[in-house]
Amino acid sequence: MDLHCHSLYSDGTYTPRQLVDLALQMSFSGLSITDHDTIEAFDEAYPYATEKGLIFLPGVEISSKFRDEPVHILGYSFDPHAQSLIDFCKQHRERREIRNQMMLEKLSRAGMTVTMEEVKALSPHATTYGRPHIALAMMQRGYVEDISFAFRHYLGSGRSCYVEGDKWTVQEAIGAIHTARGKAVLAHPQLLKARSPIEDLLALPFDGIEAYYASMNADVNRRWCEIAQRHGLFVTGGSDFHGKVKPESRFGSSWAPEGTIQLLQQHFLSL
Repeated sequence: MDLHCHSLYSDGTYTPRQLVDLALQMSFSGLSITDHDTIEAFDEAYPYATEKGLIFLPGVEISSKFRDEPVHILGYSFDPHAQSLIDFCKQHRERREIRNQMMLEKLSRAGMTVTMEEVKALSPHATTYGRPHIALAMMQRGYVEDISFAFRHYLGSGRSCYVEGDKWTVQEAIGAIHTARGKAVLAHPQLLKARSPIEDLLALPFDGIEAYYASMNADVNRRWCEIAQRHGLFVTGGSDFHGKVKPESRFGSSWAPEGTIQLLQQHFLSL
């Protein structure tokens, strides 16, 4: 089961139904689509997955910060129609819009004019827009050769046209997931830059850790499984598949243990 992938409702390139079909082709027992700051994929994918006999869990990925370091949090098995979480995601998307416009202004000053209308026209189904969408518009304009080049030279952290977005605190993000009766999971801890505050971070009310991530090797996975056990947290996993936007992350390149699937499924059915 892949518990971490993205559809075209955020920064992926596959529809929710296409992701369900991929999961079925690969004989997965289940799937969760964890789009950034939106849960729009659920209502499209859940009936289709259920009809096909595939376990499908509500999912979302929320950007937050801890001591000024970016931290991503995955939410699972929440009430997909909880207005509190819908509003929470909407507010963060509005923050993203402000950040996007600031980056477009920086690009314009650097001689690369791209409008938000162009960005949205290239990804008309998206609910959440961010740097990958801007990079796609830059590529369409001929300013960059590919999305990776746009990030390395202009949009990546610390680059000339990068803007640090206004993020929720980790506590706020966990609180929003819990208010919607979901489970909060620390996403891809392997990518955290500052290792020292991990114990302080895990003192917050997380339910799980994404110990299995993308193509990380077995030793790295094992280390995070041990940390999860030490803190009494369950373990999840996923590929962080985005489709053509991030081809290095292959669908199904990581997984969630069967016990986690059962735990999250039982929790969801009990809501």
